[in-house]
Amino acid sequence: MALRRLNWLVRQIDWQHEQIPLFFPILKRHFMKKAMLLLSLFVAAYATQAAARDDIVNISLADVLAMPEAEGKLDGSVKFFLAGQKTPKIVQKLDSDVSNQKTNGVGKSDEFGCKWAALSALVQFQKSAKERGANAVVDLVSYYKKNETRSDTTIECHAGSFVIGVALKGNYAKIQ
Repeated sequence: MALRRLNWLVRQIDWQHEQIPLFFPILKRHFMKKAMLLLSLFVAAYATQAAARDDIVNISLADVLAMPEAEGKLDGSVKFFLAGQKTPKIVQKLDSDVSNQKTNGVGKSDEFGCKWAALSALVQFQKSAKERGANAVVDLVSYYKKNETRSDTTIECHAGSFVIGVALKGNYAKIQ
């Protein structure tokens, strides 16, 4: 009986192509089940940690506007004013809008990522303001998950493990 099995095993091995013998699928299937289980556990554990991080970072609007990257993106034709901030006389208030911008947070500090996301939101507001004939965005508030957070100096940003986001809501206006 043992000699018969050995002969069968030798016939199953294709030495020229170095294929796995036919009796290995059982072992391979067993190994793959364990490997997939371990991989699933690792991914689940890591994903839980990644989803759990949601740090709030408050950044100054003045710091965002002073970024070197802002010079090439914001041309100064549209002014930005946070809610509660003193504004020039408003000639006409137009409609309101929301900008929800995200950036990849991998390899960036929370502060830089937040400034970058806020700058992206301001660039979007500037583009929309020009299309509407406005020269200002007033009453800007943080609007993360549709929850308004008012400050006359800072913008609220949310930093996760992989994504950093800023949501702003404001009114377009014509000012003197």
